[in-house]
Amino acid sequence: MTPPEPRANPDLAGHDLPAKLLEEAARAGRLHHAWLVAGPPGVGKATLAYRFARWLLAGMPEPVPGQAPLFVPEDHPAFRRVAAGAHADLFTMAPNTGDKGKKEVLRADDARAALRFMAHTAAEGGWRVLVVEELDRTEREVVPNILLKTLEEPPPRTMQLLVTSQPGALLPTIRSRCRRLDLYPLPQETMEGLLGRWLPELSAEERAGLAAIADGSPGRALSLAEGEGLALQALVEEVLRGLPALDPRLAFEIAEKVAGRRDPAALGTFFALLRRALAAGLRAAGQGGGDGAAAPWLGGRSLADWAGLWDKLGLLAEETERLNLDRKQAVLTGLGQLALR
Repeated sequence: MTPPEPRANPDLAGHDLPAKLLEEAARAGRLHHAWLVAGPPGVGKATLAYRFARWLLAGMPEPVPGQAPLFVPEDHPAFRRVAAGAHADLFTMAPNTGDKGKKEVLRADDARAALRFMAHTAAEGGWRVLVVEELDRTEREVVPNILLKTLEEPPPRTMQLLVTSQPGALLPTIRSRCRRLDLYPLPQETMEGLLGRWLPELSAEERAGLAAIADGSPGRALSLAEGEGLALQALVEEVLRGLPALDPRLAFEIAEKVAGRRDPAALGTFFALLRRALAAGLRAAGQGGGDGAAAPWLGGRSLADWAGLWDKLGLLAEETERLNLDRKQAVLTGLGQLALR
């Protein structure tokens, strides 16, 4: 049983403290008009934003023992209408497919509609709430500049919840007008508990493996499970075992396996997992004095060289996807860069 989309998700795992902070600020009458909810992709930012939105729209109900903060029961009218996207006092902006049909972006027309929405009084006499998902996902500064108008002069009884995985990429004027709320990766134990509920068909060992490579992000764990993440991670480990002198035959076999996956995101996932493993090895080596003892494959190159390769692999993956290049050749190129000649 996978979790529902964020607007309909009744659960909040691992983020009780930020949820409690929002609840306490609201009850004390110290609620800032705009919050920048930041954190890694898939960690639960949108889930918290919608949870807070429906709690406000439900009239700020009292805490329920045994439940996480900002609890609203699933049979409450506010919960049902938010989940269905049918609440008159909630406006949602989420990335749409761009003109080229490839990149998802926030559109200026939606931002202007949000501005008009915020200018009206609440239809039900309470709060008016705007939730913007993935604010950093916009090709130009048009959308943030439009939203800036309502951030600078917020109407009474309005709440703006701006969700982003890259707060540093936003305009300084946006960041300065919001109160920032950071969400952090979930601990391994919490991750395994969630995956036990969502992916009971997997073994405990497989769920632990997914939790480890998802780096505390439930959303990423589910994405990896759907995209054969464990199989791709096994290929990454095979690559690292073969370094520093990677057998060309092994490289060819791995390239064929990655390119032969039905999932079009397999190439990006493989390179992401490979870069994750490189980064972990570099961190371990740096903490151990930089002698490379943390990972045998680090030998033969300086840490600076490995950092450069990490960048090159990211660029290679991005260009292959953007230009629709040959996937097998891209993997071979990347593995060729890693191997010492």
